[in-house]
Amino acid sequence: MSDKFRIGVFSSGNGSNFEAIVKADIPNVEVSFLLCNIEDAYVLERAKNFSIDSILLPHKNFESRKDFEKEIISRIQDYDVDLIILAGFKRILSPFFINYFEKKIINLHPSLLPSFPGLRAPKQALEYGVKFTGCTVHFVDDGVDTGPIILQGLIEILDSDDEESLMKKIHEKEHEILPVAIELISEGKVKTTEGRRVFIDN
Repeated sequence: MSDKFRIGVFSSGNGSNFEAIVKADIPNVEVSFLLCNIEDAYVLERAKNFSIDSILLPHKNFESRKDFEKEIISRIQDYDVDLIILAGFKRILSPFFINYFEKKIINLHPSLLPSFPGLRAPKQALEYGVKFTGCTVHFVDDGVDTGPIILQGLIEILDSDDEESLMKKIHEKEHEILPVAIELISEGKVKTTEGRRVFIDN
């Protein structure tokens, strides 16, 4: 068994953040597998290009969310991962799954949480008229985008921005902060408290 800090990535789409993690070549971190629930997602091609194990598990093949999540656990348990990263994974995980991997799941969201949770966060930011937005890496809890915040990246919204251009800038910032968050966690520098606060050692 490898003595590296092992991570698994869950993704349903293009997979640019998956590639950013792999290319970051984080010291002592091993990307063990990709799990994807969408058959034609481009992230599967990215995993193939990097010779990383991929698990295709379409959620539509299961009668219930719990059946789907039980199968995920069955498929990934032999990897014995230290951390699961949700990077564009288009399924909400149930408390059953979250509690099974307690404090071992992080998510990436395209806004400065707690502002603009849920779907189409850049569109929400534009419609609200805020001058700054960004992205957030947070621990996953039972809510939607409500877990304790680990890191955030800030970007300015320009008058010329539309949803597409704003999402592009957010993605670029995501590619910066997600590998940093993973590295900090792998080094044991991220500490949680009984409440929501997260502390990072120097």
